[in-house]
Amino acid sequence: MFDRLEDLVRRFEEIMNELNEPDVAGDQARFRMLMKEQSDLTPIVEAYKEYRKCSRDVEDSLAMLDEENDEEMRDMLKEELSGAKKRIEELEQKLKILLLPKDPNDDKNVVVEIRAGAGGDEAALFAAEIYRMYIHYAESRRWKTETVEAEEIGIGGMKSVTFMINGVGAYSVMKYESGVHRVQRVPETESGGRIHTSTITVAVMPEAEEVDVQIEEKDIRIDVMRASGNGGQCVNTTDSAVRLTHYPTGIVVYSQTEKSQLQNKAKAFALLRAKLYDMECQKAHDAEAEARRSQIGTGDRSEKIRTYNFPQGRVTDHRINLTLYKLDKVMNGDIQEIIDACIAADQAAKLSRLSEAG
Repeated sequence: MFDRLEDLVRRFEEIMNELNEPDVAGDQARFRMLMKEQSDLTPIVEAYKEYRKCSRDVEDSLAMLDEENDEEMRDMLKEELSGAKKRIEELEQKLKILLLPKDPNDDKNVVVEIRAGAGGDEAALFAAEIYRMYIHYAESRRWKTETVEAEEIGIGGMKSVTFMINGVGAYSVMKYESGVHRVQRVPETESGGRIHTSTITVAVMPEAEEVDVQIEEKDIRIDVMRASGNGGQCVNTTDSAVRLTHYPTGIVVYSQTEKSQLQNKAKAFALLRAKLYDMECQKAHDAEAEARRSQIGTGDRSEKIRTYNFPQGRVTDHRINLTLYKLDKVMNGDIQEIIDACIAADQAAKLSRLSEAG
C-alpha cells in the first residue's frame, strides 16, 4: 500500500509542475484532464502526508521517552504518543478506503426512473411522494433537477416519472437508491383501517455522454406528437413531444416536458443513452459476480431494499439492517444518514474482500 502511496505523491507533484507550464494552460482539454486527476489525488495525498507526520511524531516521542527522566514530562509524552498512534490507525483506515477502486461512473449526473408497482392508486401516490423526496434531497445538495417524463393520475399520484439530477458525484450517492421501495400504511380510501402494502421501483442510471454510447441513425425511429396531460391540461398546439424507439433493444423513451420539440428530442436522446449505457454496465456487473457480492445489494431492480412503515413512523433499509424512526424527515428529503450508512457498509464489504484476497 505504501509503495503505491509514494507513487501517487510523485504523480501529484508531476501534475502540479505540469499545471504551471504555459503550454498546458493553452491546451484546455489537457488542462481539464490534469485538474481532474489533481482533484482525485488531493484527498489521498493530504491524508498520506498527515500519516507520515504522525509517524514522525511517534518516533520523536519514543526517542524523547528514552532520554527523559522527569515523570511529569514522561506522562505528557506518553499522552502525545497515544494520540498519535490512534490517529495513525484512523488514517490507515481512511487511506485504505481512498485507495479502493473507484466506480468510473461516480462523478456522473444521473437519470432516475420511478415506477408504481403493486398497489394500484396507492402505489402511484407513493411514487409521487418518493419523487418529491428525491427532489428535496437534491435541493439540499444544491443539485439541479429536470423532469423528462411523468405519467400522472388524477389524485396526485404518478404511474411513472423520469427525471435527471445534475451535480458532481450524484451517481456515487444516488446509486444506492436502485431497487424496490415498499410502503406500509392505511390508504385514505380504506374505510376499515387496514394497513396496505404497496411497492414502487427506482432505477438510478448514470448519465451517458455521446462518447459513451454510439447510437446508429438506422436503429432509431423518431415520432413527434402533441403533448398531453390530465383533463386536457398541458396540451400543446404544436407537435413538441418526442418519442424514440430503439429497434435493437425495443427501448421506447418519451419526453414532453419542454415546449420546444428540439429540447424534448435532446432530453429523449439523453434518456435513451442512459438506458443503453446502464444495460452495458449491468452486463459488466453480471460478468463480475464475485465483485458484486462484495457490494451492498446486487443492484437488481427486483431487490426489496427499503420499507417505509407509516403507522410506526419508521424506515428500514434491509440491506444493512438500519432502522430509523424519523419517517416524516425522510419523506421530506432527509436521507443522508441512510446513504452514508450504505456507503460505509459498501466500503467495509470491499475492504473485507480485499483483505481476504490478500
